[in-house]
Amino acid sequence: MKLEVDHVVVNLSSRRIVDEVSLTVTPGEIVGLIGPNGSGKSTLLRAIYRMLRPAAGLVQLGGDDVWQLSARESARRTGVVVQETPSDFEFTVAEVVQMGRTPHKGMLAQDTQQDAQIVVAALQRVQMDGFAERQFSTLSGGEKQRVLVARALAQQPQFLVLDEPTNHLDIHYQLEILELVRSLAITTLVTLHDLNLAAAYCQRLYLLRAGQIVASGAPEQVLTPKLLREVFLVDVVLGRHPATGTLQLAFLPLLHHPEENR
Repeated sequence: MKLEVDHVVVNLSSRRIVDEVSLTVTPGEIVGLIGPNGSGKSTLLRAIYRMLRPAAGLVQLGGDDVWQLSARESARRTGVVVQETPSDFEFTVAEVVQMGRTPHKGMLAQDTQQDAQIVVAALQRVQMDGFAERQFSTLSGGEKQRVLVARALAQQPQFLVLDEPTNHLDIHYQLEILELVRSLAITTLVTLHDLNLAAAYCQRLYLLRAGQIVASGAPEQVLTPKLLREVFLVDVVLGRHPATGTLQLAFLPLLHHPEENR
């Protein structure tokens, strides 16, 4: 399912946070949204998954304006994993993942055997099936993140929005989650702070600074020393991963601020 974002503007408290952003994610593609803290990444995602209505512009999923869809239809199409999730759910892990089935059920419909099987399969895919009866609130940050990914999988969405899905995860589970996302072949828009992970798992990247897209393209086109110096205020040495051949970045502290050389 194709995502099209056309000149979207988002204002918060009279401040423009997202400024005329346009991007596309084609069916089955994993696209990364990168940028420094405060660049507007999470705010843009909220406009895409219907948490913040844009002041201007259009968000289309499968050719339909997402803001014209019903909440149920939107939830059927889009699975979301975000950073800001309450940690005091009074639910078991299985019950949290079961919530992902809600868009597929009528208001008073009971859970079916198929629903139960989908929940079990989702927990198995993130290696959390052994935690099904644990209280969600007792989990570590990384464990909670994996459960929330399982909840999104239980929705069986056609489009995934992932806001820092590797946050709080050990490197083993960072790779597990991103390998899982890649294996799903679902249209995916993901924010990542780790630029090496972005280079390894995203087919294309959009670089956001101060609410505007300043570069887009394949990782090799976006993760250049010049752009990273200007946007992230770091120097970088580029190489290739010895096993996978993907772009690999080694960072150095910036000795001279780029503005000093203007």
